[in-house]
Amino acid sequence: MLACNLLKMNNKNPKCNLCLSEVRLIFKSKILNKYDVSYFQCKKCKHIQTEHPYWLKEAYSSAIADADTGLLSRNLTLSKISAGVIYFLFNKDSKHMDYAGGYGVFTRLMRDIGFDYYWEDLKSENVFAKNFEADKRTKFQVVTSFEFLEHVKDPLKEIKNIFNKYNNEALLFSTMLYKEPLDKDWWYFAFGAGQHVSFYQLSTLRYIANRLGLYLYSNGVNVHIMSKKPVSHIKFVLLSRFWFIFYFWVYLRMKSKTFADHLMMINRK
Repeated sequence: MLACNLLKMNNKNPKCNLCLSEVRLIFKSKILNKYDVSYFQCKKCKHIQTEHPYWLKEAYSSAIADADTGLLSRNLTLSKISAGVIYFLFNKDSKHMDYAGGYGVFTRLMRDIGFDYYWEDLKSENVFAKNFEADKRTKFQVVTSFEFLEHVKDPLKEIKNIFNKYNNEALLFSTMLYKEPLDKDWWYFAFGAGQHVSFYQLSTLRYIANRLGLYLYSNGVNVHIMSKKPVSHIKFVLLSRFWFIFYFWVYLRMKSKTFADHLMMINRK
């Protein structure tokens, strides 16, 4: 309790976790149905952050929130979006990796489509992509990380670490962009689960990309790329918004790794 009170004292004059600019208090809400938490918006980069997230250990008693009923449908959709983006904008035959990949559902789906995909998550058990854990010595062209940035206090540090660790060419990620005027009841705040502590506008993502010397591309809603090299913004928007058209083209031209992976794991035993 003393530690919690000290943290609250330190939140009296907070700065933006991204750009260290002044922030303004925009509202307070109850997290995990018990903690009264302040939310701040940066006056410069528009990053929204909670006060110091002292409740995260409790929030992550399970790696996946019980209320995340969209887990499977989200992975199905994002795998089809990613298939089109990687096939048409990058090298479909390169190795790729899913960072903060949860139980490995997305990695398994991408291998089922035919991509050489790998998994990493420091907080979750690998259930569906066993034997395809990422090796940091491997060169990955595209790293994906979906529904991750809203979980971290310092997104600039996290993204920088991904590029430094894997020397990847691009980071394909999802996070919902908030609109103004801000709706305090926006479902994406996820007060009940307590795992979302950072929120973004396009200007926030631009700030991160500029700091890291990366190109930023966004569909303006929820799917984005930061890349070391330029890609076609128009193609990316089309691929991420009309994925249901392009996915079938990819599906018909890729060779699934489902059975090959099955044989490999049997032969390992």
